[in-house]
Amino acid sequence: MPCRKLTVIRLNFIQLVQILSCSVGNPQSLGQQPITFFREVLSLCDHPNILDRPQTKELFSADAIERARQILDQLPGRSTGSYSPTQGNKGLRETIAAGIEARDGFPANVNDLFLTDGATPAIHTMLHLLIRSKQDGILVPIPQYPLYSASIALYGGTLVPHYLDEAKGWGLEISDLKKQLDDARSKGITVKTMVVINPGNPTGQVLTEENQKQIVDFCKEEGLVLLADEVYQENVYAPDKKFHSFKKIARSCGYGENDIALVSIHSVSKGYYGECGRRGGYMEVTGFSSEIRKQIYKLVSVNICSSNVNGHIIASLVMNPPKVGDESYETFRAEKDAILSSMTRRAKILEDAFNSLEGVTCNKAEGAMYLFPRINLPNKAIKAAESVSTAPDAFYARRLLEEKGIVVVPGSGFGQVPGTWHIRSTILPPEDKFPAFVDRFTAFHKKFMDEYRD
Repeated sequence: MPCRKLTVIRLNFIQLVQILSCSVGNPQSLGQQPITFFREVLSLCDHPNILDRPQTKELFSADAIERARQILDQLPGRSTGSYSPTQGNKGLRETIAAGIEARDGFPANVNDLFLTDGATPAIHTMLHLLIRSKQDGILVPIPQYPLYSASIALYGGTLVPHYLDEAKGWGLEISDLKKQLDDARSKGITVKTMVVINPGNPTGQVLTEENQKQIVDFCKEEGLVLLADEVYQENVYAPDKKFHSFKKIARSCGYGENDIALVSIHSVSKGYYGECGRRGGYMEVTGFSSEIRKQIYKLVSVNICSSNVNGHIIASLVMNPPKVGDESYETFRAEKDAILSSMTRRAKILEDAFNSLEGVTCNKAEGAMYLFPRINLPNKAIKAAESVSTAPDAFYARRLLEEKGIVVVPGSGFGQVPGTWHIRSTILPPEDKFPAFVDRFTAFHKKFMDEYRD
């Protein structure tokens, strides 16, 4: 009875405290405003009857009106409600291909693009294609985004882990990759693919160009498909770091279309746009034989329509935003810069806050939307967690929710070096509320450590 009463008291307390969700990279749910140009174009595409009304020119920018007309001309029946082709509308894919080429400086083929409902279906499609049985392995970084472990399990494969080096800023060591690969092969596992998340989730690191070259060479030499999860490519905060796509790196290394199998994945859910609910994205598939490409096409065809057309439209706008001289450009640039500058400040504030706490160490916030601090929990806290059959970091996270209404994800949900404990927190609470968020977290941690200090 006492435990039940305590739980009821805690639940009642949670109801009185504003819940602050720092567990999911869902920017607009926490108040981030959508990009005006994107929403103007989308509104006009969804309701084309207003395009020719006199009031439209007063309410919408001229370039948004023109872009909507161009997109509608590419859609069957000039309607966002019509099915799209299996790979997505060709006109939208051409726009995205042009954006990729402008970003990387290397050609992009419209036939290599498959438009998707965000990154998740792309990952599912490729893992479904690559995994035949438990004997097929996928190299995955640890800590990892749980979609990978869950999908590998779903399709009956084997996750081959390689641990990122926390002491080196979550660096990726080729020697460790080689060791894990050889160990898996010695057990009869055919390792098919290497997954790389850059910028990193949950760890927030941004790979150096040299490290990326090493990874490309490694995949080439070992005959691995490189699955590049690049959904956070706009989220880079470290002044000495820059995003480079793996396709750009591969081409700059001299590897052509047929030299290395590469799947590049992007999404409209992250970046400065944060359009999670639109479910838009694409995968660019290069270096595969015509027979394998046919199988990818067949898998995607099962869904009849590749994904929702609104998501396709947003993806095309992300890869081809307003340019200098367009009516929307100044507003677009101001909105984009404001969002990314604020994220940079929030990331640094939270990094410094974590590092100021007793027993907490946190690597630099280089990119993505998360920090993954290590919490050296007292033995007393670890034993308390064990007494209720809970992982110590989950015990910590639950107490944080119960006492301060802050939702984070335990590191045990992502994988971590045994005996270490972490949490993942987003940097997405509104900037004007960030000091209060940090104060709530700090007060909780001090109280928790006082309670369980050995």
